[in-house]
Amino acid sequence: MQFNPHDYQQYAIEYIENHEIAAVLLDMGLGKTAITLTALYDLLFDYFEITRVLVIAPLRVARNTWPQEIEKWNHLKDIRYSVAVGTEKERLEAFQKDADIYIINRENVQWMVDHVPFEFDAIVVDELSSFKNWNSKRFKSLMKVRPRAKRVIGLTGTPSGNGLMDLFAEFKVLDMGQRLGRFITKYRLEYFRPDRMNGQVVYSYKLLPGAEKRIYDKISDITISTKATDHLKMPELINSEFPVYMDEDEQCIYDQMCGDLTAQLKEGEVTAANAGVLSGKLCQMANGAVYTDDGNVDLIHERKLDALEDIIESMNGRPLLVAYWYKHDLDRIEERLRMRKIEFARLDSDASIARWNRGEIPVALIHPASAGHGLNLQSGGSTLCWFGITWSLELYQQTVARLYRQGQTSNTVVVQHIITADTIDERIMKALQYKDKTQSALIDAVKANLGVST
Repeated sequence: MQFNPHDYQQYAIEYIENHEIAAVLLDMGLGKTAITLTALYDLLFDYFEITRVLVIAPLRVARNTWPQEIEKWNHLKDIRYSVAVGTEKERLEAFQKDADIYIINRENVQWMVDHVPFEFDAIVVDELSSFKNWNSKRFKSLMKVRPRAKRVIGLTGTPSGNGLMDLFAEFKVLDMGQRLGRFITKYRLEYFRPDRMNGQVVYSYKLLPGAEKRIYDKISDITISTKATDHLKMPELINSEFPVYMDEDEQCIYDQMCGDLTAQLKEGEVTAANAGVLSGKLCQMANGAVYTDDGNVDLIHERKLDALEDIIESMNGRPLLVAYWYKHDLDRIEERLRMRKIEFARLDSDASIARWNRGEIPVALIHPASAGHGLNLQSGGSTLCWFGITWSLELYQQTVARLYRQGQTSNTVVVQHIITADTIDERIMKALQYKDKTQSALIDAVKANLGVST
């Protein structure tokens, strides 16, 4: 296929070529893989600036998306690539092949650093947000070899899914601490102040006055950002809420758990040792079931299942993508769909994804954590229903972007949220909206000014 880049794509290609360190904050669906591969091709074969490239990506993206993009475009046909996923033996064999680009999944970065000679002069981190945790093994391992690469490209559409604290580790991977500092403690002191505390333990931080702009200014010289809505004719994105209401007894159980951090149920007791555990238990209860302390599942209500059934009926045969979070949610959804003789499938394999995109699955079930990145699902439908909502803005936005992206033929994409009233669901929705404001501000601050030379 012939690659005819949009203006923003050509700008991004040239930006990567002209910057040895590049943070490319491309909105989901803007073709960041094709952009990056085109720039790498030029750097490999036209400018001879690099010879071996390491691409680090989520597993499915590493295994499928990058190879598919290389094979897809005519101008990339000369690129030799090797995919290092699978067993240790398969990964070692992949790194022993003679290739220009080596592709590995992010979970095996530590293994690679320990077992493979690092002979790469360029690194691409696809989904840079995967390296936001400065304490993670993958981050520490990559930092050991980062100085050996002269070029680094970081790709993501969600750079600050949980706030600007995420940027410290992400940009340290890129510039080794030149802009935001080498140590997280110094970064916190310079740009944040403690917010929620218990004695000397700090649970959260707030930005200092003016800190947001100072952070943006620090990273602006290596950062490019574009939004899909600025450059493409995107469908209208419609967000709506489908409220459901627990009865008095069900609400009483929820309120008891919320107030006492414990509840006595039919299948056993549920207790929460801290706020984090409590949040998870309340989310489960809002969805309709909860894991007890001994691992059983206790049913609280079926309000969301009833709502989902109503939504499916209203689709009148049109395909619906359903996002769930907990295993017991999946089990209960599948049981209800079987009982109603509604055809469905989990999107957990290449075969099921292909069936969805061919329009063969009326109801598809997807988990954001395993399928949020790199999947093109826009051919199969244009409606997403959140049965259980996630706190993670990154996973939330990435999941929505499976449908709301370039290539979506529908004029509208509808995202339906089933919300249990007077529960933590309402707080999560507000938190996601707040985080989105922070992230949107970052992207707007470094948005590419197309037509202006770099």
